[in-house]
Amino acid sequence: MEKNPSILITGATGAIGFEILRQFKDKGAIEDVSVLVRDSKKNRKKLRVFPGLKIYCGDVTDLNSVKKAVKNKSVVIHLAALIPTVERNNKHLVDTVNIKGTENVIAAMEKKCPDAFLLYSSSVTVYGDRIKDPYIKVSDPLKGVEHDNYSRTKVIAEREIQSSRVRWSIFRLTAIMGIGNHKIDPLMFEMPLNTPMEFATVRDTARAFVHAIDHLDEIEGRIFNLSGGEVCRITFGDFLQRAFHCFGLGKLTFPKHAFAFQNFHCGYFDDADELEEILHFRSDTTESYFKRFCGSVTSIQRYATMPFAWFIKRYLLSLSEPYKAYKKQNRDRMNYYFGEQ
Repeated sequence: MEKNPSILITGATGAIGFEILRQFKDKGAIEDVSVLVRDSKKNRKKLRVFPGLKIYCGDVTDLNSVKKAVKNKSVVIHLAALIPTVERNNKHLVDTVNIKGTENVIAAMEKKCPDAFLLYSSSVTVYGDRIKDPYIKVSDPLKGVEHDNYSRTKVIAEREIQSSRVRWSIFRLTAIMGIGNHKIDPLMFEMPLNTPMEFATVRDTARAFVHAIDHLDEIEGRIFNLSGGEVCRITFGDFLQRAFHCFGLGKLTFPKHAFAFQNFHCGYFDDADELEEILHFRSDTTESYFKRFCGSVTSIQRYATMPFAWFIKRYLLSLSEPYKAYKKQNRDRMNYYFGEQ
């Protein structure tokens, strides 16, 4: 790899992409980085903190925009995708961004920078529900999650990359946890409380992509599971309980059918240490993460929340799709969320 590779990032305004930019800036290498982002006041303001960053305004769904952005680049870090918390049910839109967008990146690279390297962020969702078989390897079959457009598009995009003429490596990201960007989303109720998780933090995940630039020959043509390792293993129920404690929300006092019993994703990884041995990107543990997590919630916020915890949890329960299905005795949705009753 050349000393100062020219790097393009898609999805740079997301949590991981933005942290990658921050780490490149800390290295004094931000002038070697370009981003392809949609032109908006919000994006321009957000990226203003990176002087010297080259910004291409466009969208991965527009091939001409992608061609202009990838021209003469050495590495493309392709993060852009519609994630489940943003758009879940619009199959056409998810396909357009996640599949067509990836196809455009591949086509543009083959035309404008055929010797460049593609780093692609895939997802643990490609393995489907692993509650009964929680230990995951890259070689496991890809089945996705039933009726989940996101996991399906990741499986298809991976196959498109592997059949392309570009140099590539694929990182299958685990559940990625940030600090200070906590949002309550109804999707949390669709994750069974006994789901095994081997999460990674945003900063460690970003560090993996940054460090990968110096190890392209070692990772070329390979797929890796990316996680924080054994020190980041926890069940979703335990994770959520600790998060509720940090927020001042107390215990998880929800009815039995508030959370789904099946049809989600995540697990423990048997082989995620392989990427760590090459890139040395891990720094966080479950304990260090929650220390930072709780530290991001002020005492004033926590104590102000406590008197209203019951009302907040009641509101959250109203967002639960599994509970709605149970209350309405919708048999089709109940079978999806809970299995045969």
